[in-house]
Amino acid sequence: MDEVLPYAAQALWVGAKISALPLAASMLVGLIVSIFQAATQIQEQTLSFVPKLLSAVLVFIAAGAWISDWAVSYTAGVLHAAAFIAN
Repeated sequence: MDEVLPYAAQALWVGAKISALPLAASMLVGLIVSIFQAATQIQEQTLSFVPKLLSAVLVFIAAGAWISDWAVSYTAGVLHAAAFIAN
């Protein structure tokens, strides 16, 4: 059990790093769209959803190599440790 706790904490950290960029982009786009909606009084649901979704997808495309690097290095470390512990 003591061997698993550092990997669980690291998994939370990697998950936070992976989700931080798309979440920040979606929040920024959502703020801009909500200010636009308040100024023009357009209250369309899809007007706020589609740009946030597109911004998250664009961030994943732009930073995909960086994000997958974190996930792959963490997974490789966990699998290496699991193989080391099993022996």
